[in-house]
Amino acid sequence: MQAFTVVIERDPESGWLVGEVVELPGCYTQAPDLPSLERNIREAILAYLKTLEVEEPLPTFVGTWRVEVAV
Repeated sequence: MQAFTVVIERDPESGWLVGEVVELPGCYTQAPDLPSLERNIREAILAYLKTLEVEEPLPTFVGTWRVEVAV
């Protein structure tokens, strides 16, 4: 079993949740609620891994920063 980091944001236009897997570039999905998003992201991860041909190690998630700047 392998763990993945999912960043979740709310789409401002649709109001849906969008989840992106940090360690798998381009692996993302959306859903109207968290239980649906979890189900969808698990499916997206499995599909991504089945098509993965690169034998290089996957990146390791380190963390996130929230940076404020004056505009």
